[in-house]
Amino acid sequence: MYAVFVTANYVVQLATVLPAKLRGQREVIGLLEQSPHSLFWDYDAVGYISMGLAALLLIPALRNIGFERWVRLSLMAHVLVTPLISIVYFYPTYSTKLLLLGFPWAITAPLFMLMLAILLKRRSQLAAR
Repeated sequence: MYAVFVTANYVVQLATVLPAKLRGQREVIGLLEQSPHSLFWDYDAVGYISMGLAALLLIPALRNIGFERWVRLSLMAHVLVTPLISIVYFYPTYSTKLLLLGFPWAITAPLFMLMLAILLKRRSQLAAR
């Protein structure tokens, strides 16, 4: 779900919105532009909330020992901060202060992805032996 929503958003923003803005056609792409509480803002939100759900569903697949335990903890941390990013996206009024509420997500998302990548690399190296 993350890939569908976030890829759709990024493709529209990079392939349609930005070129139109560069050509001075801002009024043509108003509906497609990502701004707080717009359609593509919501696409972004659903994508990142789906990432949190995927992290939650992955936790039981990992053992609670060794490096896998650390990967589990990073996933749990990410799951716990996903509601914060949800508040940032869906709170009725947008503000920079509110955006700071989601800052922990900016740490937990790359952390769990890096740790998961390391774990999968380790597993593939073991399987190759």
